[in-house]
Formats: sequence, structure tokens, C-alpha cells
Amino acid sequence: MQAKDLYDDYLARRHFGSLDGLRCLCIGAVLWHHSPLFDPGQEPLRLLDRGFLGVDLFFVLSGFLITTLLLREEARKGQFSIAGFYWRRALRILPVYFLIVTALSIYYIALKGETQYVPLVKFYYFFMANFLTEEIPLLAPTWSLSVEEQYYLLWPLVLLLTLHMRHIRSWLLAAAIVFCAYAQQWGMWPGPLRTENAVWALPGGAYEAILLGSFLAVLLNNRRGYMVLSRGLGGRWSALIWLGVLIVALEFLPVNLTGWPQLVVHLIMALLLGSLVVREDNALSPVLSLPPVARVGAISYGVYLYHLIGLDFTTRGLAFLGVSAGDPSWSLLVTLAYIPISIAIAEISFRTYENYFLSFKRRKPFLGLLQKP
Repeated sequence: MQAKDLYDDYLARRHFGSLDGLRCLCIGAVLWHHSPLFDPGQEPLRLLDRGFLGVDLFFVLSGFLITTLLLREEARKGQFSIAGFYWRRALRILPVYFLIVTALSIYYIALKGETQYVPLVKFYYFFMANFLTEEIPLLAPTWSLSVEEQYYLLWPLVLLLTLHMRHIRSWLLAAAIVFCAYAQQWGMWPGPLRTENAVWALPGGAYEAILLGSFLAVLLNNRRGYMVLSRGLGGRWSALIWLGVLIVALEFLPVNLTGWPQLVVHLIMALLLGSLVVREDNALSPVLSLPPVARVGAISYGVYLYHLIGLDFTTRGLAFLGVSAGDPSWSLLVTLAYIPISIAIAEISFRTYENYFLSFKRRKPFLGLLQKP
């Protein structure tokens, strides 16, 4: 197939077959990071200390997919519906998010009487959890949702403002990425403002990852950008090679990833992602498209939000059965149990509660004030 046809095929593709599998890798890293088997700083490989970077890969993936969807709608209609975007985003993100935030807030504050958490509740409802200095138990994962929602409050507006200046989008993104990577080191990043419950500082590293995903989407949406990137990402084995490069980087980069090491990691993640979407029959697709792998990836949002609840449920259950943290097999038993329990909770939630709200995606938003997606 000629390069022109490959580009047209990429633009016409409605589903990227390897990305649910990539989500599974992301959530697998997060589950490992919170597993009691994980021993920070004592693992034989530095790679095993980097499970938290599964969230960074989620950020890169999110930036790519959201931006790609907006750009393709823009290409079809001349302009994307920002109201429609927020409507779809709300239906996907808010129901399970608000369910968990509300349920855990009621449990710890109203039922257990831990009223010290009352001032924190508003941070969760307004997606500002990433600024908190303490947290309501089991709500730690919500910081990343706050970062994403802050980004997606602004990024679609930037795309709309540059509708007739599309050539500057990649330059704006590149400048923002460099700024996020080096502003703190150059003394250009605003100093944190401290209040009673929060430290108000911009999450440069997290934004950097989402920006790189958006940057990849903008480049691949452009014919010239696609042609250039496909030379290094379009080979049959490119995805496997970039995965290997990422593993090596995570093993040998410094313990502290702030600054250029973090930028290197995020850039490699973006290149890995690019190699998965430029070529559908990549070397990793047979594994990433396996039904169990792809299914866990498809419900990974729920797994991410529910997994600490699953971990808590598992530890309480084992304690009830007489297996305590002092037992030699405790860490292994907890890990073997909490992962499938978290997946099961997410699967049930997706098939019932979440799917109810997702069924409204194709309907006109509330009161007809928003455009049909």
C-alpha cells in the first residue's frame, strides 16, 4: 500500500485495535504499584519501581485520543461541537467518579465520624484533588482525573481559537511541552501557593504527558507529519522496538525523573503509541488484541477508580479469615485476590451503572441546549 493510501486509511480508521491492550498495560502497572508485593526502593530492577508511570502512559493515550476525535470531527464538519465534546466527556467520566467520591465521603465522614475530611470534599467535586495535601482514604487515584479535566477544560477552547490558524497548533504544543519540562529548572514556573488543605501548583509533568499525546495527534492528522513519523513508526516491528526502548529507559534513567528524564520517558511513550496506531498489524497487536487483555483495557477507567476499594475489601476479607499482614503469604494472597476483585467490580459497574449513562451519548443533551454529538 502506498504512503498516501496508508494516510487515508489512518484517517478513516474508527478504532485502533491495539489501544485497549495498551490500556491494560497501563492499569497493570498501576495495580502492581499499589500491590503489597511492591517494595519501594528494594526491587531488584529499577523498572519495578516505576509502576506509577502507568498513569503517565494513560495521560499520553488520553491526549492522543481526545485530540484525534476533535480533529476528525473538525475535518468532517468544519468545526467540532465543544458542547457535544463536554456532553460525551461528562457521560463517560462523571457517573462513576461522583458515585465513588460521594459513597466514600459519606462512609468516612457520616458513618465513621471522621469529620476532618469535610473540608476536602469540595476539592473532589470541583476536580481539584491534585492540589490536596491530604486525601480521603481510597480516593488517591482521583488526582489524575483532576489533572485531565483541568486540561480538557482548556484544550478544546485552544483548538477552537486556532481553527483558522491550524498551522500554529503543533508549535503551540511544542512550546508548552518544553515549558512544562524545564520551567521549574529555569525558575519560570509559578511558585506554589499554600492554603490550609492544598498546595496550588501547576502539575507540569502530568500536563507534559497529555500535551505530548495531543502533539502526536496533531502531527499524525497532518499528511506531512504522518509521512515523516510513519518512517520511524510504521515498520512491522516498530512497536516492539519502542516498547523495548521504553523498558531500557525506565531501567537506566535516574531515580528522580524530574526534567529531561521525564521528558524522555513521555516522548518514548508517545512514539510507542504512534507505532501502535500507524500500523494496525504491528508486532504487539497479537498480544494487545487478545480478548481478555483488550477487555481489561476497555474497562480500565473503572478498574483505576475502584482498585483501592478492591484492595481494601481484600485486606478486610483476609483479616476476617484470620490471615493478617504478618503472615508470610499475606502479600501474595492480597495481590492474587485484589486484582481480579477490582476487575470484577469494574466489569459489573460498566455493564450496569456506567452503560446506562453511556446510552445517552447519541441523544440531545439536557434541555436541548447543547448540540447533538
